[in-house]
Amino acid sequence: MITFRKATEADVPAVLSLLQDDMLGQAREGADLGHYQAAFAAMQSEGNNHLIVGEDDLHRVVATYQITFIRGLSLRAARRAQIESVRVASALRGQGIGADMVEDMIARARAAKCSLMQLTMNNTRTDTHRFYERMGFVASHTGFKLPLD
Repeated sequence: MITFRKATEADVPAVLSLLQDDMLGQAREGADLGHYQAAFAAMQSEGNNHLIVGEDDLHRVVATYQITFIRGLSLRAARRAQIESVRVASALRGQGIGADMVEDMIARARAAKCSLMQLTMNNTRTDTHRFYERMGFVASHTGFKLPLD
């Protein structure tokens, strides 16, 4: 059984390993732990930006996601839950952890009075697209990114 909780600074190395344990993350995630620890501290100070980890029965971090609560004016001033960086350890994929994680996301979004949950993902993740569709998500928008570095 996986238990989801807010991450602590001590979880950052395990989360970084999960980000690197991914076909895209292998190339884009670095090894400078200090950079990620500083980002975690900044996230903590923002108040509506949370890193969540999933622990197994041995207290190992085996899953993670980021949830950010965003207030907006459109859709009758809807509050949204933006989901990012969803990962399950590669050795444990296909065992229902992702579905449990989505249930946790929904519960947190509802508790934060959000009326919408949204996420983006890389177009190459075709299996992930099918997973989210099975979970009830609708591919309703096209996303764009512009690197600013």
